[in-house]
Amino acid sequence: MTERVLIKDLPALPDGPVSVSGWVETVRDQKKVQFVVLRDESGAVQLVNPRTTDSDGAVVADEPATTISALTQGSFVTATGQLKHDERVKLGGIEVKLDSLTVATLANPETPIAVDSGIDKRMDWRFLDLRVPRNALIFRIQTTLENAFRRYWIERDYVEIHTPKLMGSPSESNAELFRLDYFDTTAYLAQSPQHFKQMAMSAGFGKIFDIGPVFRADPSFTSRHATEFTGVDAEISWVESHDDVMRMQEELLVAGISAVAEKHGAEIKQLFDVDMVVPTLPFPRIPLNEAKEIVAARGHVVDRNDDDMDPEGERQIAAYVAETYGHEFVFLTDYPVSIRPFYHMHSDENPALTKSYDLIYRGTEITTGAQREHRIDILEAQAVEKGLDLAELATYLDFFRYGVPPHGGFGMGLARVLMLLLHQGNLREVTYLFRGPTRLTP
Repeated sequence: MTERVLIKDLPALPDGPVSVSGWVETVRDQKKVQFVVLRDESGAVQLVNPRTTDSDGAVVADEPATTISALTQGSFVTATGQLKHDERVKLGGIEVKLDSLTVATLANPETPIAVDSGIDKRMDWRFLDLRVPRNALIFRIQTTLENAFRRYWIERDYVEIHTPKLMGSPSESNAELFRLDYFDTTAYLAQSPQHFKQMAMSAGFGKIFDIGPVFRADPSFTSRHATEFTGVDAEISWVESHDDVMRMQEELLVAGISAVAEKHGAEIKQLFDVDMVVPTLPFPRIPLNEAKEIVAARGHVVDRNDDDMDPEGERQIAAYVAETYGHEFVFLTDYPVSIRPFYHMHSDENPALTKSYDLIYRGTEITTGAQREHRIDILEAQAVEKGLDLAELATYLDFFRYGVPPHGGFGMGLARVLMLLLHQGNLREVTYLFRGPTRLTP
């Protein structure tokens, strides 16, 4: 039996016997010849079967002609035959003249989605939607991006950890929590790995990263929110300020985007019409108050009662940075204490501000990062100021009672990075199986 060959590898092979397997994309069942476009995970190829006729010119019902005539779009088959290079063939300059065709599974003849189906309908039938080369490419890009992140960290002696997602107390606050029965008590789905990342600093790990699921009971129906997503987190010891964290993150993103551009740049241009732009270092840095002034000068005034930057403000500061620095990223720094978690370190120069930042990419926030407060007395005082119960935080606070180095880190949504990298308008397009307030299937 001839070993299966991926379609992408066919052009490099000499003419001769081959075997390919995949799903049927199209069938042209003509009187004299049959054509099948077969697609696998790597590409598509044309299969050709000249029809047999009798002495009177009538078509003979033989194999594999009979099997081809019964094929439906999406059926999975294995084809064996003779590879032939022919520059006249529009699909890759090659074709396979069939010897045999074996059907693994026959698809229903009526396809439930079409190219122009709406996004909700496509999400209902996501496994079919992902057969589209453009959509499948997203997850090859995701694989390359994650691998590049890991390579950056591992080459610098970071430790990968896998933090638990079942927690006995809230990981950050009582908001946006999923509660569930856990034997005779209540458990919570982790909003972030924050507490456990910091525990690793107390454990003396030095530098860690964690890529895993994050859960947010947020009833948002925006194009950039999900109730479950993949978080990319890192934490490092012996930082002097949040500047050290920003430097690490910008290097990480350059490593990731460079790998994507090198491996997938041509395909991304072909299927998404997007040029992969590898950002230069360092990324621009603008204090939040200064950013608000820049945005106001551009005609958008952020509500004076809002200590944060609103979505339109993020878009405007990104436009300013693109025009001024030719850059798609910008760090907004020095966020006020009022909108930051209790564990963010306060500024030495201005106690009303934190040593923290948000990273804006093409007008959308993808990251919050900060230097953490590592001194137990100050940490407890800041928790009380936020109205938190120290008893509920007891396990977390214990991490700081036996020594912990100055440290900081960030959390970043993987799907948001992919969405913006590929210029997509909705998180659902770049999430394998999206979860939102009204979607729990498939």
